[in-house]
Amino acid sequence: MRTRTLGAQGLKVSEIGLGCMNLSADYGMAVPDEDKILAVIERAAELGVTFFDTAEMYGPFANEILVGKGLRRVRNRVVIATKFGFDIPAGGGRPRGVDSRPEHIRDVCEASLQRLGVEAIDLFYQHRVDPKIPIEDVAGAVGDLVRQGKVHYFGLSEAAASTIARAHAVHPVSAVQSEYSLWWRGVEQSVLPTCRRLGIGFVPFSPLGRGFLAGAASSMGERDFRLGIPRFQGDALQSNLKLQAAFAARAEAKRCTPAQLALAWLLHQGDDIVPIPGTNKAHRVEENVAAAEIDLSHDDLREIEKAMPADAVIGERYDPISGALVDRG
Repeated sequence: MRTRTLGAQGLKVSEIGLGCMNLSADYGMAVPDEDKILAVIERAAELGVTFFDTAEMYGPFANEILVGKGLRRVRNRVVIATKFGFDIPAGGGRPRGVDSRPEHIRDVCEASLQRLGVEAIDLFYQHRVDPKIPIEDVAGAVGDLVRQGKVHYFGLSEAAASTIARAHAVHPVSAVQSEYSLWWRGVEQSVLPTCRRLGIGFVPFSPLGRGFLAGAASSMGERDFRLGIPRFQGDALQSNLKLQAAFAARAEAKRCTPAQLALAWLLHQGDDIVPIPGTNKAHRVEENVAAAEIDLSHDDLREIEKAMPADAVIGERYDPISGALVDRG
């Protein structure tokens, strides 16, 4: 697989990564056993994926252990990203809020290093901005970890443009991770332009619109957390399904799956963009990786965006509780 560079500091990764959250939690459905999960990680590495995204929050804690175990044999040729920023009880369970105090960042770093079984974290993201802690203090704390050799690169997740700029002024930000897809294009207003002005790479999570662009709305179980998201409810869902049908027709015309077309569209938005679709199924990894080979013309891009206009999707992308954690600057 071809590589792309995230940020001016030179972090090179495969042009499609693997979002690992679903390896230990999958929209309320049963998670495969450990052997199958490790096989997914191994298959991704075989296909040339070198960028793996986890977090202490996923599990909590269990996901980092799985990812570290799955990548042990190929550690010298992969990039592992993980995250800090939540106040998680020592025994696991629901977070009690956000916490980006410098001392907490240092503690999370040490714990993540142990769980991953690595000597350094390649990319360390602040998972959510902590309004109680100046972002300058956060950037300074991560900068100290970089100088100590415990972290290689600094990242932010769901941060506003002004926050990104303030952090970058203290210690270089190599990557910003936020939701971005045909399903949600809000980052195009200020976040993505700010990243490009400052030479920061961009990592879209939920590049398939939480599975919506791939047709997942027809197979959600009763415990699926997406049922609590306004975009997946009532009249909004019915309206959005019409858009998804039009988008699926464009994929059929290109002789690819809707998931592949959604990823190809993202890859065509700039060489500084590296999506991280998540799955716990090896055949989905294969499908997603194949999207990197799809070439889209200007006419193709115009037709895709005509089928899924930026302002046509109805409903908020988060429930009120999760939405309150997004940095507004």
